[in-house]
Amino acid sequence: MTALLIDDEPLAISRLRRLLTKHTDTFTIIGEATNGAEGLAMIEAQRPDVIFLDIEMPLLNGFEMLGRLSYMPLVVFATAYDQYAIRAFEENSVDYLLKPIEADRLERTVQKIRLLRSHDQAASNPYTDNLARLLEQMKPKKEIFSISVKTGDKIRLIPLAEIAFFEAEEKYVFLATHDGQKFLTTYTIASLDEKLPDSFVRISRAVIVNRHRIREFQKHFDGKYVLTLNDSKQTRLTTGSTYADNVRQLMEL
Repeated sequence: MTALLIDDEPLAISRLRRLLTKHTDTFTIIGEATNGAEGLAMIEAQRPDVIFLDIEMPLLNGFEMLGRLSYMPLVVFATAYDQYAIRAFEENSVDYLLKPIEADRLERTVQKIRLLRSHDQAASNPYTDNLARLLEQMKPKKEIFSISVKTGDKIRLIPLAEIAFFEAEEKYVFLATHDGQKFLTTYTIASLDEKLPDSFVRISRAVIVNRHRIREFQKHFDGKYVLTLNDSKQTRLTTGSTYADNVRQLMEL
């Protein structure tokens, strides 16, 4: 299998190259890149089977580089990145090697890649979709401050702070303000759930609520909760059983 090493630390690349010389029956190293922009160009030009990739690099970091690829090789992260993310990397990439890389740990990675190869999965590896989802999740959300709604022939901007909740009714999604007004939006609940900041909590398949507008909540049956808002109508909303964890977590239950 052809391999590229991508790391901005010369000593790290030197160490990895030396360790990989014990696995020449598996890998042929075809190049090295010292930043994400270099790595992007080399991957597109040479289409390696596998890359050993650092994350924190100049010009483009590892995630930004991966997000621009038109061709996705097998990815082994080789980095000293914050350890909180190790599980996500292990689940969504071929493997995660924590620097300084040890020979026995690299051996386990090599065996894993050999297994993929023996199953003829190297060309269309099973981690590509998972990695794409991970990259999407790690993209920062674009900060928004208002939602646009149409009123007659005008477009009105409703500040997020004035919105008490969003609710889907059949094919339509409405927003309700704290003073009791209701407006039709052009969004779906799913798109709002992705777009809105963390202060908005999805509590059921049809409702997203502004956590700052929750006055009180009480337990309901089947693991559900009834939320009372501090809007002008003292609105009561019932959570869906599958979304109760969202409420418990954000209200620090």
